[in-house]
Amino acid sequence: MNFYKQNPIPNLPETKSKRVVIIGAGFAGLKLARKLKGRPYQVLLLDKNNYHQFQPLFYQVATSGLEPSAISFPLRKVFHDSKNIIFRMAEAEMIDQQANRLYTSVGYIDYDYLVLAMGADTNYFGLKSIEKYSTPMKTVSEALFIRNKIISNYETAINIGEEEKRKSIMNVVIVGGGPTGVELAGAVAELRNNVFPKDYPELNFKNMKVVLIEAGQSLLSSMSEQAKTKAKSYLEDLGVEVMVDTQVLDYDGNNVMLKEKESIETKTLLWAAGIKPNSIKGIREEQSIPNGRLIVDEFNQLEGSENIYALGDISISITEQYPRGHAQVAQVALQQADNLGNNLLAEFKGNPWKKFKYKDLGSMATIGRKLAVVDLPFIKFQGLLAWMTWLFVHLMAILGVKNKLFIFFDWAWNYLAFDPSLRLLIRPKQVKTQEDKELVED
Repeated sequence: MNFYKQNPIPNLPETKSKRVVIIGAGFAGLKLARKLKGRPYQVLLLDKNNYHQFQPLFYQVATSGLEPSAISFPLRKVFHDSKNIIFRMAEAEMIDQQANRLYTSVGYIDYDYLVLAMGADTNYFGLKSIEKYSTPMKTVSEALFIRNKIISNYETAINIGEEEKRKSIMNVVIVGGGPTGVELAGAVAELRNNVFPKDYPELNFKNMKVVLIEAGQSLLSSMSEQAKTKAKSYLEDLGVEVMVDTQVLDYDGNNVMLKEKESIETKTLLWAAGIKPNSIKGIREEQSIPNGRLIVDEFNQLEGSENIYALGDISISITEQYPRGHAQVAQVALQQADNLGNNLLAEFKGNPWKKFKYKDLGSMATIGRKLAVVDLPFIKFQGLLAWMTWLFVHLMAILGVKNKLFIFFDWAWNYLAFDPSLRLLIRPKQVKTQEDKELVED
């Protein structure tokens, strides 16, 4: 029998308070833990990493705009002065709903309340070759991998004599026309237009394609028509080839095959086309829908459970107003966590729980320097003001004064000099594939 099935998690303080176990320290999990800080509950926060990742800025790590540490924050530091919050770096393995017990990679824990906030991972829609050869961007490490891959490609390309053989190495194809794909495409295009020609003057970057592919009819499908139109226009002005209503069929590491369209040659396919909820053993079939999202009520309580709750991307609450559930975005997760935290505090005081009601605060996306689109409930605008709004909102959302300062100075330098200084190829060990050797030798 595995260790985690035999032994409780060691070194946990004894408590007479009710225990809230939170799986996942993303937006929802961290928000709830902070809400319960100093309150009459013992809170055990579990995550497979010992840091919180600010996902909206992954693309800036991938395109050398920010260093990984600027958008990551140590979880233990958040709770230095808290006596009731405990953090353990561990992976949740299985739930025993009858015994109110969670099994993890470091032992088991009994809970009074269990909160599932594990977030989501990349969805490849069953396309195995794309899963094998493309690059996702759901973690800081994946964003750093993209940075290394892009820079490594140009360091390789500069040693290849024939221009035709350099095309597949230099081209970048991005799949997914949501905010992540749009922002990534804009950032890569700006590198191509303004930075790489100075780094690699021997290469002709007019031959480098930056392609953004979206299966739907438009980019930024959840935003206004103004935002969709402007975003596409901004990208095209930057030299991005935007392909909407285009389905990706397969990718073999060299060519992106498209439905009823000519394939695109590239060694860099960045996949931002969809997400799927992370799962855990012990969830009954009737508690989830086919795509894996967990069914919750208006209090975010898991279907058929009295003390398990699900927040954020993994949950779905089907109501008359939201027949397909809420959007899988950070604002939903944060508001759900805030509501659940208030309800747990209300229960301690003997007060009734309040149903979750989502307040749409708007959405935004940045395409490039001085280019962004913003949809607020009362106004919609684009361009420089939208870009400044986007900068302010994201800067304020970052944890830690030091991180805010680092990001502010990085953004200020990049704006003034238009020359991000983090184009470093840092890898544990350089591994050159046989294919790379053959390309250079030819």
